[in-house]
Amino acid sequence: MTLSPTTKPAGRRGAILSYPDGRLRRDGDPHRVLAGSLHYFRVHPAQWADRLERIAAMGLNAVDTYVPWNFHERHRGRIRFDGRRDVERFLGLAAAAGLDAIVRPGPYICAEWDNGGLPAWLTGAPGMRLRSTYQPFLDEVGRWFDELLPRLAGMQASRGGPIVAVQIENEYGSYGDDSAYPRWVRDALVERDITELLYTADGPTDLMLDAGTVSGELATVTFGSHAAEAARLLRSRREGEPFICAEFWNGWFDHWGEKHHVRSPRSAATVLTEILDADGSVSVYMAHGGTNFGLWAGANHDGHVIQPTVTSYDSDAPIAEHGALTPKFFVLRDRLQAVTGSPHRPLPAEPPLLAPRSVPITRGAGLLASLTEISEAIESPHPLSFEELGQASGLVLYRAHPRLPRGTQELTVRGLHDRAQVFVDGTPAGVLDREADSLHVDGTGDRVRLELLVENQGRINYGALLGQGKGVLGGVQIGRRLVHGWAMYGLPLDEWSRDDVRRAASATAPAGAPGFATARLTVDEVADTFLALPGFGKGFVWVNGFLLGRYWEIGPQVTLYLPAPLLWPGTNTITVLELERFGDRIELRDKPELGPAEEYVEIFP
Repeated sequence: MTLSPTTKPAGRRGAILSYPDGRLRRDGDPHRVLAGSLHYFRVHPAQWADRLERIAAMGLNAVDTYVPWNFHERHRGRIRFDGRRDVERFLGLAAAAGLDAIVRPGPYICAEWDNGGLPAWLTGAPGMRLRSTYQPFLDEVGRWFDELLPRLAGMQASRGGPIVAVQIENEYGSYGDDSAYPRWVRDALVERDITELLYTADGPTDLMLDAGTVSGELATVTFGSHAAEAARLLRSRREGEPFICAEFWNGWFDHWGEKHHVRSPRSAATVLTEILDADGSVSVYMAHGGTNFGLWAGANHDGHVIQPTVTSYDSDAPIAEHGALTPKFFVLRDRLQAVTGSPHRPLPAEPPLLAPRSVPITRGAGLLASLTEISEAIESPHPLSFEELGQASGLVLYRAHPRLPRGTQELTVRGLHDRAQVFVDGTPAGVLDREADSLHVDGTGDRVRLELLVENQGRINYGALLGQGKGVLGGVQIGRRLVHGWAMYGLPLDEWSRDDVRRAASATAPAGAPGFATARLTVDEVADTFLALPGFGKGFVWVNGFLLGRYWEIGPQVTLYLPAPLLWPGTNTITVLELERFGDRIELRDKPELGPAEEYVEIFP
C-alpha cells in the first residue's frame, strides 16, 4: 500500500454525528456523547452483556472500546475474530443494551496493553519503524485494516449498527510529529468505507495537539483534571468544534511494586461536572476496567526503570473488576442524570460470589527440569531475543556451559529485558533485572551449567521505547569474556493449551522450592471468586487451563479475579507455576484485595 495523498475526507455526509454549527448533533438533533470505556478483550465474553447493562445503568449512552491488533493477530497471517475476539458480537450486544459504540482501531492503542496493541512480530522485524510513514509499517497496517475494517464498516449506524464514531490512531501527539502518518490513517479508514464521524484524541497541551490532530477532522482531548483549561485550549485552536473529552481518567492503573491508585468519587465527580458545565461530551475512562488476563498487561518506563502493569485493570472504575457497583458509580450516575434528566435504569443484581475457603496444593514438576522437558532447545552461538525465537511473551530458559575461573567472578547480562533468575549447576545464584544486571559467582576452574530464566514482564505500551525487544538483547559475560554456545527453551505460557499445562505440571518429579503445583476446587454452582496465594513468591496461575495472569508478592495486587465462566460444576483444576517459593495453600476470598491505596490524579504540566 502506498501513502495516500493528503486530502480532506469525503463520503461522510451521512454520518449520524455531526457539528455543523459547532455543537454536536445526532441525526440532526442536539446531542451529548456520554460514553464509558469498556474493553471487550479485558472481560470474559460470557460477561459482556452484563457489563454493558451496567454501563447503561450508569446513565451513559455509548460504550467505547479499543481494538488491539496483537490480540487478534498474535502470529502474522493468523487473524482471529472468534470467542474472546468476536468484536462484532460485542458491538451487537452494545446495540441490544441501547448503547451507541465508539471504536478505536489504532493501529496503536496504548491502553496499558502489551506493546500498545502492536504485534511483537511486527515491532521485532529488523529495521521496523513504528507509527510513521515508513512504508513497511504502512503495508502491515493496511493489511490488518483490510481484515478489520470491513467488519466495523458493516456495523456503522448508517447500516443499522451501533458505531457512531471511529478514532484516528491514538494520542499520536505524545509520540511523534510525522504529520502525514495520522493523515494516512484517516485516509485508510475512509478508503475502507468508514463513513461515521472520525476524530483524533490527544493530551491537552500545545505540544500534543500540534502533532496529533488532523486538519478537517474533529479534535478531542484526554485528561483527568483541569477540564476548563482543556476546553479553553481546544476551543482556541479548533474554532467551530464541540468540546469532547475522549478519555476522562476518573481512576488510574497500577504497577507492580507501587501502591494501588484510587480516586475519590467526589474528586472524579467534580471534574466530570466541569466537563459537562463546559457543554462537553465525555467518555469515562474506565467505566469498567476488567482484567489483563494471561500476559497481556503492558508496562511503562519512567526514564530510569521499567514499570510493569499488574494483572488487574480495575482502575478504581465505577464498575469494579468483578462487576460490583461502587460508590463512585452512584455519584457519577447522579451527575449524569442532572444533565440528561433521564430516569435511572434498573440496576443489575450484584454478581454472586463463592464462599471463602482454602484449598491445599500438591507439588508437581520441579522448575528447571520441567521447563526443559516441555520445550525443544534452539541452539545458537549467541543468546537470542524473544523476537529472534519467534516468541511474544512468557519465559525463555537460556543454558550454557562456560568455564568459571577460580575465585569470585562477575557475571553480567547485557541488555536484559526484563528479569532473570540465575542458576549455577541448578543452584539459585541471584536475580538480575534491567537496572541491576550483574552479580558475583564463585568458580573452581571447571565448567558449570549456567541457566538464566528470563521473564518478559510486559512490553512497553507508551512513549519512545514502544516496541523494545525482550530477552537477552546483548551478551552474557564472565568478567570481560563473552559466553558462547547457548541452548534456549521457549516457554510461551499464554499460548499453552489445557493439555500443555497439565503436561508441564507433571513432566518431572517434584524437586526444589520452585516449580509447578496443582489444587482441586470443587463447586456445586459456579460464581465469581478471588484467588490469593499466601506465602508464594512470584508466578502464574491457570484455572482449567486458562491463564489468569501473574501474581507477585511485592504487590500491590494480592488477589486475582476468577470469573465464574472459567469454572464448571464439579472439580476444577488450579495450576500454579511458582518461580521462587511455594506457600502451602490457595485461598478463595469474597472480595478483591488490590493493595494499600493512594489517591492519584493525573495532571499535565
